[in-house]
Amino acid sequence: MPTYEYRCAKGHHFELFQSMSDEPVDKCPECGAASERILSAGAGVIFKGSGFYITDYRSDTYKKSAEADTGSKGSGSTSDSKPASGSSPTSGSAE
Repeated sequence: MPTYEYRCAKGHHFELFQSMSDEPVDKCPECGAASERILSAGAGVIFKGSGFYITDYRSDTYKKSAEADTGSKGSGSTSDSKPASGSSPTSGSAE
C-alpha cells in the first residue's frame, strides 16, 4: 500500500498508508480542519542482492574485449617451474 502525505489548512502534515482505491482523507486527525493530499517525492529505490553493476548493461563487444583482456593477463601467471604430476625430484626409484 502506498503512503500518502496530507497537509491541513492550519499547517499540520501527516502521512497515511492507504489503498489506491481509498478516498482521500478530508479532515486533519490533529485539529479536524480540512486537509488535502499533497504530491510527495516518494521513497528512494534500494537495490538488494547481487548485480546492479555498471558492467551488467555493457555491450557484448565491451564484455568480450574485457574478458579477453583479463584472460591474457591470467595465462602468464601459471608458468611456474613445477614438476609434472606424478613425478617429483625426490621420487626416484630406489633399486
